[in-house]
Amino acid sequence: MKIAMIGTGYVGLVSGTCFAEIGHEVVCVEKDPAKVARLQQGEIPIYEPGLEDVFTRNVEAGRLTFTSEAGPAVASSDAVFICVGTPPREDGDADLSYVYAAAAEIAPYLMNYTVVVDKSTVPVGTAREVEAIIRKINPDADFDVASNPEFLREGNAIDDFMRPDRIVIGTDSPRARAVIQAIYRPLMLSEMHFLYTGVATAELTKYAANAFLAMKVTFINEIADICEVVGADVQDVSRGIGLDTRIGLKFLQAGAGFGGSCFPKDTLALAGTARRAGRPTKIVEAVMDANNERKKRMANKIAAACGGDLTGKTIGVLGVTFKPNTDDMRDAPSLDIIPLLQQAGARIRAYDPEGMREARKYLQDIEWVEDAYSVMPGADAILILTEWNEFRALDFERLRRAVKTPRIVDLRNIYTLEEMAQAGFEYHSVGRSSVSPSTAEHEA
Repeated sequence: MKIAMIGTGYVGLVSGTCFAEIGHEVVCVEKDPAKVARLQQGEIPIYEPGLEDVFTRNVEAGRLTFTSEAGPAVASSDAVFICVGTPPREDGDADLSYVYAAAAEIAPYLMNYTVVVDKSTVPVGTAREVEAIIRKINPDADFDVASNPEFLREGNAIDDFMRPDRIVIGTDSPRARAVIQAIYRPLMLSEMHFLYTGVATAELTKYAANAFLAMKVTFINEIADICEVVGADVQDVSRGIGLDTRIGLKFLQAGAGFGGSCFPKDTLALAGTARRAGRPTKIVEAVMDANNERKKRMANKIAAACGGDLTGKTIGVLGVTFKPNTDDMRDAPSLDIIPLLQQAGARIRAYDPEGMREARKYLQDIEWVEDAYSVMPGADAILILTEWNEFRALDFERLRRAVKTPRIVDLRNIYTLEEMAQAGFEYHSVGRSSVSPSTAEHEA
């Protein structure tokens, strides 16, 4: 089938590449000619494991192309996927201006029957507005608007697309359902993974899913705070409750708070939808408040680990992206925590395997270095903010020789208390007891 993807951001580029990989002819439409030129030359603007190989293979096969001209791509397509950004506005609601602009852009070129698919994460009612915009511009167009929310995890997006746990198709049109079903058919051995719903249900499902996962993260972070006071271990608590199949183990890892392109903006947007509907979501609003407070709490935790005064102290930071295997800095906890440490007088030296180019846009007065060990010389503490694999097996002897104070503040719990005690480090983690072995010098 022939598919047009409107937008070459994370969702549009990953989804378009994967649609091409399963055999469809995909044209990605991007308004920025310079970005189109870079994509045509094989330059991928995002970091996603495995994407480069799939991208290159399908560009070379001619199944994946790029253009800044929407007309020809839309006119020849069976389906047009709108994959533009929906960032939060100042009031927290989703900014749908890019979605509506995309609808207006494609409207004149809808020639034969076409399914217009909202792939962007959008609030309830967006599909109706997209349809109204198109019909006003092109009253004779033969089309349906459907909702097909994406459930891609950054760092695992290729596998999530190719092996989906569900595909939600929101439409009341049998023709539209058949088209979208045919597009995804190569991924499915049975019908069991398709969920057919109305448009409003599909639109709400994505927000509800992300809000629920954000709630799990926030819940275990608050349990971690309790653990630190009463002497319990949050990792054991997580396992103890997560082995209950009604709860599950995923998203029960305590840390510095959630971030990224989805959870923060989607919880805000869901709360806005609920308020407009006259049914405020007290749980979701509490999750947002708790997560914002979490980042401040983590900055205070780091200061306390360093004796309560950060003036003139050097903090070596490992990882600044909101999660590993991505260069995404959107709402990363580091964007709140690092400035708070700087305000308290700390000097920051930092390294991230993929995120430093993006991070430079948001974080100021940072000494950026080229590898993990370069953050260590003379450091008063090493702060682990992102659990990249290369941080999981550090050479403790080399680290100990380099730092001023053998102190690690691990906000991702990637090390055990036992190995830190054996290595002679003062070790502060989340929801577990601190380690201050007699062999660790508290101040050099």
